[in-house]
Amino acid sequence: MNDPTVDRREFTRLSLLAMLSGVAITISGCGGGNSGPAAPTTPTTTDKTGTISANHGHIAVIRSAELTAAGQLALGIQGSADHPHTVDLTAAEVVSIRDGRQVAKVSSNQQFHTHTVTFN
Repeated sequence: MNDPTVDRREFTRLSLLAMLSGVAITISGCGGGNSGPAAPTTPTTTDKTGTISANHGHIAVIRSAELTAAGQLALGIQGSADHPHTVDLTAAEVVSIRDGRQVAKVSSNQQFHTHTVTFN
């Protein structure tokens, strides 16, 4: 026959299991202390923001991941404007922008006007 009594150690173990059920615990280092110098890191590519002519609320940003992918891009530049525009960039133009070379493109025509978007 099973003894229904629980000793202190088993009670503590079961109590902790009950408290921790459904709780995710994440342990991470903060990098502080005397752990020695930090390992060098490789700089990452940052987002690139374009300058927009005759701007009235549009924003042109190519995200870091898009620059890294270096593919053709149809960039929406609506921002806070009440209408959209698109700037079509070829893969070669995205690479040029990523590499710091200047690229200027005319946006799609919306509400009877366009904008020139210049990166770098």
